[in-house]
Amino acid sequence: MLQPKDLFTIHDLDTEVTLGLHMVGGLSGFTDAGSTVSQFATQIFANLEHKLLITFNNDELLDYRSRRPVMFFEKDHIESYEPAFLGIYLVWDEARQPFLYLHGYEPDFRWEAFSEAMAFITDFYAISDFTWVHAIPFPIPHSRSVGVTVSGNRKDLIEQASEWRPQTQVPGNVLHLLEYRLGAAGVPTAGYVLLVPHYLSESEYPQAAVAAFEQVSSATGLVFPTDDLRDEGVLFLNKLTSQVAENEELARMIGNLEQGYLNDKAGPNLAPISKPSSKLPNADEIAAELEDYLASRRKNSADED
Repeated sequence: MLQPKDLFTIHDLDTEVTLGLHMVGGLSGFTDAGSTVSQFATQIFANLEHKLLITFNNDELLDYRSRRPVMFFEKDHIESYEPAFLGIYLVWDEARQPFLYLHGYEPDFRWEAFSEAMAFITDFYAISDFTWVHAIPFPIPHSRSVGVTVSGNRKDLIEQASEWRPQTQVPGNVLHLLEYRLGAAGVPTAGYVLLVPHYLSESEYPQAAVAAFEQVSSATGLVFPTDDLRDEGVLFLNKLTSQVAENEELARMIGNLEQGYLNDKAGPNLAPISKPSSKLPNADEIAAELEDYLASRRKNSADED
């Protein structure tokens, strides 16, 4: 019978890990509106010291046919390949505070076994709390701050930050399951789901990543670097403003969303979880243009380096 410890490997057993650290999680798989989780990860790995602590067993958790690994073909042979990754890092924030970071793909299989393994790890390192981030498309205008819904057992954080509190059935993800299992075991948990403007959900939206860092900082006291994300956000909004000014239908759609916030009884609390059913004129086009713009900026930055 598979035991929780069979699902993962601890690297470098000599690494000293302080007990009672915060654990932060962000996994890819279900959805990542505004590339929020991927920007969150990129920012951490690019700017903070980190060390791989634990890797999970792909052969037990991954459906290779739905997430095929990248193979690097060199003329007449396979030079190397890049398997999918799911693991936990030891990271030091800007104030040199250590924390654990759960990063990688959402498991395709063995969710219950994975949650048992995470409970074992949480107990082994005496984790003080578990905080996770996620993002979904939402009918909210970009002229408003990125919305958020908060779940878990940290009632103070829910009262402080949660703007949208639906009573409904939603497609679950494994982080919801971890929140449920760890919370039942008495671990303080908080899940932040960022509400990203649906017409920007396919773009890389810096404001959503900044909001994710702000919420995690509020929950944990950790300090993250966000200056470059904020600068990218200013450029993004300038580009978006220009695009909206040239597109009457898109401007009208955004205006209609904004009207919902002029009424105290409206806003995120009464908004549906899914995208509006009516066609959104030229939303795909503007998302593509914005993504091309950001891609060109990244290329220019790389060329300058």
